[in-house]
Amino acid sequence: MARVFNFSAGPSMLPLPVLQKAQAELTEYGCSGQSVLEMSHRSSWFEDIIAGTEAALRRVLNVPQNYKIGFFQGGASPQFAAVPLNLMGTGSADYIVTGQFSGKAAKEAEKYGRVNIIASSKDKNFTYIPDAASLKFTPGASYVHICQNNTIYGTRWPRLPQTGALPLVADMSSCILSEPVDVSQYGLIYFGVQKNVAPAGMAVVIVREDLIGRARPDTPAMLDYAAVIGADSMYNTPPCFCIYMMGLVLEWLEKEMGGLAAMQRRNEAKAALLYDYLDASRFFKNPVEKPFRSMMNVTFTSPSPELDKAFCAGAAQNGLVNLKGHRSVGGMRASIYNAMPMEGVQALVDFMQKFEAQHR
Repeated sequence: MARVFNFSAGPSMLPLPVLQKAQAELTEYGCSGQSVLEMSHRSSWFEDIIAGTEAALRRVLNVPQNYKIGFFQGGASPQFAAVPLNLMGTGSADYIVTGQFSGKAAKEAEKYGRVNIIASSKDKNFTYIPDAASLKFTPGASYVHICQNNTIYGTRWPRLPQTGALPLVADMSSCILSEPVDVSQYGLIYFGVQKNVAPAGMAVVIVREDLIGRARPDTPAMLDYAAVIGADSMYNTPPCFCIYMMGLVLEWLEKEMGGLAAMQRRNEAKAALLYDYLDASRFFKNPVEKPFRSMMNVTFTSPSPELDKAFCAGAAQNGLVNLKGHRSVGGMRASIYNAMPMEGVQALVDFMQKFEAQHR
């Protein structure tokens, strides 16, 4: 069976060359006589893998030397607790709620201190991002938290809040590695890897050195940045295969795609193709205000839920899968992460045109 174009929001499609290399190395990595799936995380083989993956991430993202990188079990959601446990030293933090995941992060943080919701786009069903220039930060807050790209609603921050001395904390799960990032503008970046980086099962934290070592005394060791990062992500057995796969994706991104600037140009072209069609269509609609549209997650609807359902079924029959929107909003969502080729987006637009002509 031919491979489909997988528009899933996560776990998402991985680059075919990466999958093929992993397949070739599955039963024996190098000349180790064993698979990465079964080798000891304390072996010299795996020590080289994890060191190589971290070094590649530093190169690709241009991570400054005064930032540390940690590989954590689970996706981004455990970081909703880890961030306040490690950083909410004043007992207060500012959160900006622009979708479901930033809302969940704020709710989790309420267990550990006072959460100040300083802005929200809930009033318009999260179809825009609050004005960064008009934000007022809370005196005594420990940090400001944002979700930089909203997977469910298809929005993103077009410009970052200028938080001054307050550390900016960003969940970048659905936009990391899609474009260049100035890491120095953040106190902490975290992301689940299952959308644009690797298979599900791991989160990565990039944190400024001076923010490490501030955890509450009752912080579980596995959520304590000083404990995990201080042990070079070897406090316990790390998600070995995820780290290996992330290394392969970074190698593909760096050597075959030409780095993040080149990747951004490809992603912008893919998004433009789909949004241009949506803007011209009298049948499909994108609900997001234009300045805040996501480059990674494109949401849209047809005139009725019944037609939405028929569209998703017909698309799947044509090799365009996982287009159903999140259960909380309905409609459709096309996640067009790095691994999605232009050919996949063009095939989607072609099918949309055909479906529109048949049902208009």
